[in-house]
Amino acid sequence: MTIEITVSHDEDGDYEDVVEGIVDGAAAKLGVPFDPKRLYLRALDADGHLVGGLTAHTVQGWLFVKLLGVKEGQRGTGTGRKLLARAEAFARSEGMVGVYLDTFEFQAPRFYESLGYSEFGRLPAAGGKPQRIWLARILDAKEEA
Repeated sequence: MTIEITVSHDEDGDYEDVVEGIVDGAAAKLGVPFDPKRLYLRALDADGHLVGGLTAHTVQGWLFVKLLGVKEGQRGTGTGRKLLARAEAFARSEGMVGVYLDTFEFQAPRFYESLGYSEFGRLPAAGGKPQRIWLARILDAKEEA
């Protein structure tokens, strides 16, 4: 059997869904399906303009925050904190045990630590590239967002 590997930089969401289905199908056969649920949160100003957002998905009892961003003029106003609190509330409502995410050393590790996230791993700085830091927070079901 000959397999050809191709490179593409402009795939749409359907491609990711197909690959995710392959991975989830294999996990399901082992009795531990991923069964992801996606979460998209938008922070809108009084005029309805997007000033920040969060994307995440559930995986094996955890919520993985893929992206959390707040526009420069909106930073420091609590928008990021509100987005993360809403994501945590979603995670609790879905019965997730916690939330995990990553950030680079030049971004927001102190922000996440101030919200109770603990570091559990790093990709080292190498080749002039910054460290990537992984953090997690186990959720208490009784907490309110």
